[in-house]
Amino acid sequence: MAYHPFRHLGLKFLSILLAASIWLLVADQQLVERSVRAPLEFHNMPAGMELVNDPPDSVEVRLRGSSGLLGRLIPGDVVAVLNLQGARTGTRLLHVLADEVRVPYGVHVAQVTPSSVALTFESTGSRIVPVVPAIEGDPAPGFAAGRITADPAVVEVVGPISLLQELKSATTEPVVISKATRTVQDKVTIGVRDDKLRLRDPKVAVVTVEVVPAASERTLAAVRVSAQNGSADRHVQIDPATVRLIVHGSSEALAELDGSSALKPHVDLTDLKPGRYTLPVQIDTAVIRVEVVKIEPAAVEVRIW
Repeated sequence: MAYHPFRHLGLKFLSILLAASIWLLVADQQLVERSVRAPLEFHNMPAGMELVNDPPDSVEVRLRGSSGLLGRLIPGDVVAVLNLQGARTGTRLLHVLADEVRVPYGVHVAQVTPSSVALTFESTGSRIVPVVPAIEGDPAPGFAAGRITADPAVVEVVGPISLLQELKSATTEPVVISKATRTVQDKVTIGVRDDKLRLRDPKVAVVTVEVVPAASERTLAAVRVSAQNGSADRHVQIDPATVRLIVHGSSEALAELDGSSALKPHVDLTDLKPGRYTLPVQIDTAVIRVEVVKIEPAAVEVRIW
């Protein structure tokens, strides 16, 4: 078949034009260097080991490549990897190798700064600690927070041994009791404040906060003191004949004292013969719903004849 040099002349011209364009495009891409911040990843952490200190979360990587290729880099294209295989307890100096930096094809790593990182390792331990709920806010006026419980009451925490030794308790998300007038119950997440410690198994707690009437004080003046367990055929004189009582309890319980004979300050005359005595003033707290904070005077003079 005869050769026709002008056959498909248009396609030949287009091919030459395309090749020239590609050559010009590539020739225009100069070899440049550029520095980027690359995240630092830790690989092959040995089992039973914990990283204690706070290493840098990124390093500076100096890259070499065409300006077009480097200009198209996006976050995540460059990642520095630190191999922790063989790490031991104590402080270790580990090299961040250029060969361990992941980069796109056609990009080369010229330098990594810092070239080494100091890491401190400890053995992993565990500890059982109580759950202490966090409470936020105050109940309504006239009410107070009473007994606070968490279910579960304890959790197992794992982490570096030195930090576990300082750990006293786990905590929870706040349970809000603002303006509450009755018991509050909420399901909240359990956690620890130190981010290097963690729960063995993620857990939530059912926290119950009892909201009860707030306790307050009340002063009762001139409450008569009686004599108990004395002989019916004898006379008794008490000086002073009345005492001042300071009592503590809920508003409801204190209100019940009005017109009530439950508070009976008395002296016990069991087995006492005629004579003069200094005797303590007593109150039977088993039959009242308040706490007797103070009795003034605490003792009285008693004459028996």
